[in-house]
Amino acid sequence: MTKRAPAPRPGILDIELYVPGESQIPGGLKPIKLSSNETPLGASPKAIAAYKDAALSLERYPDGGASALRAAIGARYGLEPARIVCGAGSDELLSMLAHAYLGPGDEAIYTEHGFLVYKIAILANGATPVVAPETGFKTDVDAILARVTPRTKMVFLANPNNPTGTYIPVQEVRRLHAALPGDVLLVLDGAYAEYVKTNDYEAGIELVATTSNTVMTRTFSKIYGLAALRLGWAYAPAPVIDVLNRLRGPFNVSGPGIAAGVAAMEDHAHIEAAIAHNSHWLPWLSAELASLGITVTPSVANFLLMHFEPAGPWTTANADAFLKDRGIILRRLAGYGLPNALRLTVGTETENRAVIDALDEFMGQRGA
Repeated sequence: MTKRAPAPRPGILDIELYVPGESQIPGGLKPIKLSSNETPLGASPKAIAAYKDAALSLERYPDGGASALRAAIGARYGLEPARIVCGAGSDELLSMLAHAYLGPGDEAIYTEHGFLVYKIAILANGATPVVAPETGFKTDVDAILARVTPRTKMVFLANPNNPTGTYIPVQEVRRLHAALPGDVLLVLDGAYAEYVKTNDYEAGIELVATTSNTVMTRTFSKIYGLAALRLGWAYAPAPVIDVLNRLRGPFNVSGPGIAAGVAAMEDHAHIEAAIAHNSHWLPWLSAELASLGITVTPSVANFLLMHFEPAGPWTTANADAFLKDRGIILRRLAGYGLPNALRLTVGTETENRAVIDALDEFMGQRGA
């Protein structure tokens, strides 16, 4: 008699494995890695020093409430530390929110080219993912609202969005929230918020402060350069914070991570240098790529979405292979529904010029 094997809950086997940006090239060469939206300036020297100091007491459990980190975040943004919760990257917080508020029979909405973790979190909790089309690779608020039903319990909105680099102004975010039922949680993912310098943008602090059904998530993985430590935070209404604290592991953020996060948050000069670097090289890359005949989606983040031809010699696959032959790794985006695009992270000056030189050679073959 054949015994039945353990079976996962419905939805889990529908999850497609998340494939991160590549980091290695065959042959062992050290690549120019511009596939994961990491900061070219690295972590703050103060954060590195704090991390090393914390390594002297690895035998001790960390502060389970990450009190020092929440205080540093609160001081930086003028927030109540009690309404902040920290996690192992914003990914953990997104997953916890889905676990807390979604289940079988529920629906959650995200946009057409939204962060893949949203779909994973929704399916992992037995809920149904609902995709709202984008317009011009940009969030369409009306398309989201058209898909709200009595089963909708959550809306994930990355603003700016990854991998498109586009954003919607604060007025549109407010319009979206105002039209949502009160029992629908609006999750504003601000992973790239620090890079945005337009006057009509707001990451979500105001909405969280004034409403009962909005959460903002942020990360230390991008502008702060702490991706290896897996560190993120959320700002939310007190009842949501209470729920997340009941769900999270008692020591879900490491001691060295807390120490490095505090130092990174307080190193304003390093953050401003990262912003200035991106503000210079993002438009430079956009202009150079356009001059090569490559279509680029306008971005406010630290990366660019480049579009190639769907057939013939100048496809995404051929561009990707050409770049890898020269030791340059970008991000393929078929999993995001963008098979004809590559995502380019803003790198150092040397890396940025190397990418443009390589793409100039690749596109120049068409002219020849």
